[in-house]
Amino acid sequence: MYNCIMYSKQLLKGSLKTIILTVLKERGRMYGYEITQHVKSITEEGLVLTEGALYPALHKLEAEGFLLAEKESIGRRVRKYYSLSEKGMEAVAEKVNEFDAFVQMMQLILHPKTSKS
Repeated sequence: MYNCIMYSKQLLKGSLKTIILTVLKERGRMYGYEITQHVKSITEEGLVLTEGALYPALHKLEAEGFLLAEKESIGRRVRKYYSLSEKGMEAVAEKVNEFDAFVQMMQLILHPKTSKS
């Protein structure tokens, strides 16, 4: 599902939608392989998304109305390009805020402040 040098599959499983939505917000219209290569590049190969993980997530996000998809012929190949719908644009902020809040809670657990009482 995920091929990660530094992170477990379980740790990243819940982050895939947030990753996809964020990448599409930043980069605009992209096709699946392009998304995998961009994530691989910006994480310096720390996170490599496989087709088996990416495409089901893309299809689910499309079915939920977060993504728009359009097919384009490139020579003999047909590429499916994804972009954010209006609903997807709204979801990005919610997903990022949710993830940021989770990271902050994890910081409190992993690095508790010592009480002086």
